[in-house]
Amino acid sequence: MNAQTATRIATFLDAHHVMSLATCGRGGPHAANLFYVRDGFALIWVSDPNSRHSADIEGDAAVAATIAPDCFDIDEIRGLQISGHAHGMSGKGPRAHARRLLEARYPRVKPLFGASSPMREAYARMQFYQLEPTRMVLIDNSRGFGHKETLELETFPADRLRELSRATASGSQLNADLANASAEP
Repeated sequence: MNAQTATRIATFLDAHHVMSLATCGRGGPHAANLFYVRDGFALIWVSDPNSRHSADIEGDAAVAATIAPDCFDIDEIRGLQISGHAHGMSGKGPRAHARRLLEARYPRVKPLFGASSPMREAYARMQFYQLEPTRMVLIDNSRGFGHKETLELETFPADRLRELSRATASGSQLNADLANASAEP
């Protein structure tokens, strides 16, 4: 694993918006698609604390997730496989930080907190969650069939990860630039 892999993974995360989160609880395995925002290499989302995936996380924090664009050609397959641990975020500071990140990435979220929004009460009941990855595998068939690059976050120096994640993230401007680049032919 090297810094280039970490940078490619951070850029891939910034270019996409939906992860499929896999949990396992009393009812067996379960998957849910969720909007996320990146905070370093951790992923943050908001969910109903009574949803199945939220209940599963309370019982077992071990999770897996995938992020992948839809494609038709096998040579175009790209995606990210993630394993780690998830938890509900508590405390005003971490929750406010998560809210700011989500509002910066998804401007349509901010009006949900507005005084006249009918969604305000429902959104106020939602819980912020964070997936702290231990392993990330970037798949990119455009670089060769089955090409994989692995980032073992438990063995990579934490200060170097913070430095790399900051270097690749400049808030919503980076997300806008990536979206514009993705839209170009």
